[in-house]
Formats: sequence, structure tokens, C-alpha cells
Amino acid sequence: MPIVKPFRGVRPPKQYVEEVECRPYDVLNSEEAREEAGSNEKSLYHVIRPEINFAPGTSEHDPRVYEEAAAQFKKFQEKGWLVQDEKEQYYIYAQTMDGNTQYGLVVGAFVGDYLNGVIKKHELTRRDKEEDRMKHIRVCDANIEPVFFAYPDNSVLDELIMRYTQEAPEYDFVAPIDGFRHQLWLVSEDRDIETITSEFAKMPCLYIADGHHRSAAAALVGAEKAKNNPLHTGKEEYNYFMAVCFQASQLTILDYNRVIKDLNGMSSGQFLTALQKNFIVENKGKEEYKPKQLHEFSLYIDNNWYSLKAKSGTYNDSDPIGVLDVDISSRLILDELLGITDLRSDERIDFVGGLRGLKELKHRVDSGEMRCALALYPVTMSQIMNIADSGKIMPPKATWFEPKLRSGLVIHKLSE
Repeated sequence: MPIVKPFRGVRPPKQYVEEVECRPYDVLNSEEAREEAGSNEKSLYHVIRPEINFAPGTSEHDPRVYEEAAAQFKKFQEKGWLVQDEKEQYYIYAQTMDGNTQYGLVVGAFVGDYLNGVIKKHELTRRDKEEDRMKHIRVCDANIEPVFFAYPDNSVLDELIMRYTQEAPEYDFVAPIDGFRHQLWLVSEDRDIETITSEFAKMPCLYIADGHHRSAAAALVGAEKAKNNPLHTGKEEYNYFMAVCFQASQLTILDYNRVIKDLNGMSSGQFLTALQKNFIVENKGKEEYKPKQLHEFSLYIDNNWYSLKAKSGTYNDSDPIGVLDVDISSRLILDELLGITDLRSDERIDFVGGLRGLKELKHRVDSGEMRCALALYPVTMSQIMNIADSGKIMPPKATWFEPKLRSGLVIHKLSE
């Protein structure tokens, strides 16, 4: 059963929050972070993308960059741009996109739950990316950015959250980049804190929705600190890492689409004919066409959109992986027809998050950069949970969650 605890969050005073908050480190590159931070010295990019404080072109993995992250984090606290709360508490974080709001609880998640599988994952992680985040956590001695969890729907927590969110929030702003609304409330009543802790303890597990590398890094650093502390008791703050936990049914997963550079030596006609072996192929014309259901794909090629419906027998409904559209398209289109076998490294393929829409797919093909585009129906949260429960791993580039968590609203120190 998951163990969670409240913590003394480090966060900006209300008047500074819109200057401090920013997008997460892994959704933009150094140049974009430099541009977004601009002349704003309070931007958290100075902590999570500290290479922007050096000459352009400085590697984000330069040892000086990690040291700069710690120096900037210290500076933010000394300047009063970040202040630690006096009381251990939970936080409610709401995100509103296109009129839909999802409510998350910001908690300290137990390192041991990650290591023993109570916190379930559905993606592989790469050691180099883990080590990068581990270095950042070590040098700052803090989880600067949260990870993104899902939990089975819970009526008690839902009622508690709705009660708090009837009151005025501590933070309430619309992010300039994406236009999404972000709000934060403090859960400081002892009775409510106890309710949250006890309700999580009744759950069978938690699921990583987004942030597998950050989760792994945070847990590994916590375990490392425990091993290196001869006076370790199990009650230290490093035994926990910061997570925002949302009810699974509230989460929005967008399509994660593919653009391909060539047809593996085939003409367009040959490619369309080859697709008919495993798909019902229908020309939808010039208008953008989005898949309407599972096992249907949209193909854009030569200024036309096509519907591709996987034929019966090409997938296994009883296999949590084999039933996924990312698996069907990878096996029957990318691998069998186009010779693309490694989605992580093949330079003939690129990926476009659903927030950019079909227009981005069309643009990438019409510009001549890519030869065709493939749009997928989004993976569902129940599919992700089924895969995690089965102990299996999702194919690469399968999920795209929106909205992304903003960084800088709450930070978790590993030492008091």
C-alpha cells in the first residue's frame, strides 16, 4: 500500500509566483529556456536549466552547470523568492485546459514504494538521463520539480479536494506559453492531512503517468542517502520525493504522432497497396482527418488524408501490449513496411505531441522535410494501468500528457 507524507514545501511568495514558475526542464531546450527566461532573474529556469547562465553552447552536463543549479537555488532562498513553509502539509494543484480541470495532490511519495513496485511504471528509463537528474537532485539536495502520478479514483479524496477548492487559492494564474490555468491550495488542517495519508494507504498502488526518469532519479538518490547515512532511521526527508497525484479518470492523454522521412524505396502507390494487407484503407481527401476510434490511424501523404483501420486478427485484444495502437503501427507499418525497428534511435522517424495538432503533421510533410505522417488514437489511462499492473512496458513514444506540470510552485528539500 502506498505511503505518502506531508512536507514543508519551498515555494514562492504569492507576489512572485508568476515570475518564478516555468515549464518543466525536459519540454524545451537550452536556447528556448534562455529566451523564455529573458532578463527575469527570478525565473526557475536559472535553477532547472542553469546552463542559460553561461555562454550559449555550454553543455547542460558541464560540471559547472550542476554547481550553478545549487548556487541559484541558494540565491533564490536568500533573496526571498523561495520560502519554506513552517508546517508539514499537502497541497492541491489544479490545471485547467480547454475548460476541463484536473485536481492533483502534492505529496511526499515513499522511496521504498518505487523500489518495491508499489509505485508502478510503464516505460523503460535510460541510465544517462537518470544520472543527469540524480546529479541535479544531489547538488541541490532537493526535488526541484515534481513527478506526475495517477491513483485509482477515490470519493473521499475527491470530496476533500472539492471542499478546499471552493475557497480562494493561494496561487491562480494563466501560463503565458500555453494559456492553461494553474491554481494551488494549501491543505494544512491536521484532520485533512490525516485523511489524505490514510486514504492513500488503502490504495493498492500508484502509477507513474509522466516523469519516469525523474521518479527513478529521485528514488535512487533517496536510497543512496539512506545507504551512506550511518545514523539512518527511515524518518529522514530524503526517504520521500515530491509527486503530484491525480485521479486517473481526470487525466488527459493526447495522441503522440509520427512523421517519416521516406517510404523505404516504395512509391506512394506501392505503399498504399502494401498497407491493404493489414488495414482497410480509405481516402478521406484534402481535409484533415483524425482517427475516431482505437485501431484506426490517419495517414497523410501526397496532400491527401487516409483512414487506416486495422483488420481483425492483426492485434490481440487479450494482450495489454498487443492491443495498443502504438504496437500495431510499429509492427505492421513502421517495421514490416518501412524497416524502422528502433523508435528510440532511427533518424528516419520523428514524433509530434498531440497538442501541436494535425496541422503540424501536414506542415512537416508539405515542407518536404518528411514524406508522410501517421496520426494515432490516444492511449487511454486504463490501458496504461493494465500494462503497469501486468509488469510490462509500453512501446516508446506512446503517451503525451497535457497539461504539463508547471515547475516552481512547490519544491521539496531532502534535508530540513
